[in-house]
Amino acid sequence: MKFQTNTENITETMLNGFFVDWPSPPSAETHLTLLQNSAHIVLAIDEAKNQVVGFITAISDGVLSAYIPLLEVLPAYKNQGIGKQLVEQMLVQLQNIYMIDLCCDEDLVPYYENFGMFKGNAMLKRNYKIQSGKLI
Repeated sequence: MKFQTNTENITETMLNGFFVDWPSPPSAETHLTLLQNSAHIVLAIDEAKNQVVGFITAISDGVLSAYIPLLEVLPAYKNQGIGKQLVEQMLVQLQNIYMIDLCCDEDLVPYYENFGMFKGNAMLKRNYKIQSGKLI
């Protein structure tokens, strides 16, 4: 497994299979664009298959705050420690940032507590009409 922190040599064809169970998932083209536009990324790549099998993104002001909106590992690669490595590598990238926030479902709280995160309150707004990254 190879990990990289940029989109160099990453193509849309390497981004298939993500956003499982999303009613309106982003296309591979939109996925690549969101990776390119993120302040920080870590990609897990199965070099034998030339496939991205996991990714994490962060957006940040580069001074005080960062938000981790996405962490995903392809279903066939889950429970192999890839997600853990992605989070650990992202937290290293963000180690000089005061506040690192993310939102997650209740069942994932213990997972993120393992990285020194704690539960807090959040306010959310979702515009499901553009969940795929484009107005539908």
